[in-house]
This record gives sequence, structure tokens and C-alpha cells, in this order.
Amino acid sequence: MIQKLSKLIYYKPFVYSAWFGLSFLIVLKEILNHQGFNNYTIFKYNFLHTLHQQNLYAAYPEHYYDLNHYGPIFSIIFAPFTFFPDYVGIMLWVMFNAFVLFKAIQLLPLKENQYLIVLLICAHELMTASAHVQSNPLVAGLIILSFNFINKKQDFWAALMIALGTFIKLYGIVGLAFFFFSDNKLKFIASFIFWSVVMFVLPMLISSPAFIVQTYRDWYVDLKGKNLQNEGSIMQDICVMGFFRKVLNYPGLKNTVVIIPAMTLFALSYLRINCFKSTPYRLLILASALIFAVIFSSGSESPTYIIAFAGVGIWFMNLNRPVTGFEIFLLVLAIILTTLSPSDLFPRSIRETYVLPYKLKSLPCFLIWLKIVYETLSRNFVKPETKAAL
Repeated sequence: MIQKLSKLIYYKPFVYSAWFGLSFLIVLKEILNHQGFNNYTIFKYNFLHTLHQQNLYAAYPEHYYDLNHYGPIFSIIFAPFTFFPDYVGIMLWVMFNAFVLFKAIQLLPLKENQYLIVLLICAHELMTASAHVQSNPLVAGLIILSFNFINKKQDFWAALMIALGTFIKLYGIVGLAFFFFSDNKLKFIASFIFWSVVMFVLPMLISSPAFIVQTYRDWYVDLKGKNLQNEGSIMQDICVMGFFRKVLNYPGLKNTVVIIPAMTLFALSYLRINCFKSTPYRLLILASALIFAVIFSSGSESPTYIIAFAGVGIWFMNLNRPVTGFEIFLLVLAIILTTLSPSDLFPRSIRETYVLPYKLKSLPCFLIWLKIVYETLSRNFVKPETKAAL
């Protein structure tokens, strides 16, 4: 039985079908049920409003509810999808996001076909993001691609991935965590400045310089206001700060009280300079950065966790030794609380009474992140390790 299961999880047609199929089917179901796709409409009007030089961050209740929070460069990225009928564009957008993250994970420096297990671990979380037609799989893919390019000493393209991710949704800035792995740091800095200028200027090609400059000012104000609005929100603030605010019954807990110690812990991982060239060490930093970006952001919502869960999958397949019972427990806890809790497979009463109010979706990822930090400080990256056992 175990041997058959092992063959199945390494069987590419099965894994690829699960990865793309789950996302395709969930969106197709919503389309056939004539459900509205508010996020897609927001993305579409990001392009149209840039084109017609209308405030990207104002309310447009005649078109969609909620507000746009994406940078103007997103209008260029999304433009091709607006030329299709909406339902076709929705499907293409979801598959594009899934493909970018798929390719990023496939290119990781893991042993043999271990990337297939990462895909399986993340497939359900990808479906959650796809059901909301979110851009988070794209952002996760850009972060991982920036790591892959630096790992291959292609700093110019790594800088593009980081700049693009940052100018889309800010989460991409965590790609700078891989700066210390660059062999040519001056080239990396120059490349990042170059691509940042390109990202800043590019939307002007479909708009105007004055409008885009003003748009970046508006974006800053919008993000600042959104951060204040997120604190205490039921569907957002799914982060460590939100967890502590509820558990401690202290709604006034400032984000910085949690983030500053977290950043200090993250920085401690870089003390082992002699490990910078170790691939397992680098992969741990990648996993840590992906999880950190989500669990310490008050803007995190359920579909955002595809970014963090990619980090969970990478961590688990980067153990390169027999897996301990505690590590299996952490993964199972993450699958149950983080991945399955928003779905119909999870008891609704428990979700609404405990998981949502207490932001429990963030808890397993937080525990895994702490485990990763501990590993970066204590693990022997010089001694050859055996292949991870499943």
C-alpha cells in the first residue's frame, strides 16, 4: 500500500492533474453557477482606469465592491486578459497564476522529483487562491523565481522578479532576503534600481507621467489606510498579530510589538555566514521568507496563504533526512488548520467559532516558521545528509 502511494505521489500526470485540475474545476464550477468574480473585475478596471486616467483607489460601486490595492504596473500585467470575454479571461488568469507558481517550484534545487511533493502539499491551498481569482500564486512564483535566478547567478533577472512582485503587491519585496546569496552584489543592486525605474515608468506608456506619479502617492495613502482597517477584521488580519490580539483579548496590540521581535529572529538566521553557499540553508531562508511575508502581515487573508504554504512545502522537502514525528505533526496540523479549514471538508461550526475569530489559520505556519529559524541556527549544513523519508 505504501509503495503504491509512493509511486502515485511521484507520478507526474497525477500531480500535474491535481495542481491544475483542482483550480480549473473550482473556477469552472463558479462560472457555471453564474457567480460573480469581484477580484477579476477589480483587476480589469485597474487596467481600464489606468488607461483612462481615473483614480485607481477610489470606490466604484457601480462596477465592484471593495477597493483596488494593486500598483499601477499591475495594469500592464493584466492588460492581455481584458481582451477576452470575462469568463474566458478569468480561466486564463487562474491558469496563468498556477503555471507561474508551478514553474517556479519545478525549478527549485531539490533532489530528484521532490518538487512534485511540494506541488501536492500546496495544491489545495492553490485551489483556495484560485477560487477567489487571486494574484497571490503569481506573487509567490515571482518570489521563488527570484531565489532560483540568484541561485543560478542570474542577478539581473532575479532583480526583475523582485521589482515586479514589489510593484504589484509589495509582498515581492521579501525577495531581497536572498541578496546575501548573490555573488555580485553591486550588479544585483544596479539591476534592482534599473528594474524599479522600469516598473515605475512602464505604466506611463498607457497613461501619462503626471497621472502615474500621482497614482503612486494615492497608492501609499491607500495602503496606509488599509493597514489600519485590517486590524480586527474577521476575513483579514489572519496573521500572528491577529492571533495574539484575539487570544490575549487585546484589540489594541500594535503590529510592531510582534513584528520587531520577528524581524530580529529572521535576521539571526543570517549569522551563519559560512553556510551561505549551502543549498539546504538557502532553501530554509526561502521557506522562512515566504512564510514570514504572510504571517506577519495584517493584510493577509485566506487566499494569501498560498505564498506561505509554498514555504511550508519547501521546508518539508528540504529536511534531507528521516522526518521526525514532530515535523509530521506540524505538516498535518498545517494541512488541517491552514489549508482545509476554509473548505467544506472542515466542520463549519468549528471554523466560524474558533478558526476565523482566533486567526488559527496562521498558527501552524507560525510554528513551522519558528522551527525553520531554529534549523537555520542549529542544523549541520556541512555534514552530508540522507534523503528525506516520507
